[in-house]
Amino acid sequence: MEKSVWLSYDLGIKGDYTGLYQWLDSLEAVECGNSIAFFKININPNEDLTEKLKSEIESNVDVKNGERFYVIYKKEDKSIAGKYIIGNRKSNPWVGYKERPAEEDV
Repeated sequence: MEKSVWLSYDLGIKGDYTGLYQWLDSLEAVECGNSIAFFKININPNEDLTEKLKSEIESNVDVKNGERFYVIYKKEDKSIAGKYIIGNRKSNPWVGYKERPAEEDV
C-alpha cells in the first residue's frame, strides 16, 4: 500500500543533511519549501506508518539530541494527521504578536 507523506525536519546547522538527503533522494522526494519534503512510501497493511518512518530515519540519518521530524499524512478514515516522530513541539515563536485591546488600569 502506498502512502503520501509530508515530512518537516529541523536538524539545526550541524545536522546529518547528507544522510537525510540520500534517504529522501532514494524515495524520490520533492522539495516543498524550507525543510519540508513530500514523498510516497510503500507500507504493509499491518505496519504503522509513523513507526516505519521513524525507524527508516534513524537507520539513515545520524539523529542528534534536539533534532525534530514531523510527519503529515492521511489516515485510513481519510482524515489528515500530523505527529512528531522524533523530537517534540517547541513554544510558538509568534506568541505575543497579536494585538490585544488595552485593559483598564486597576
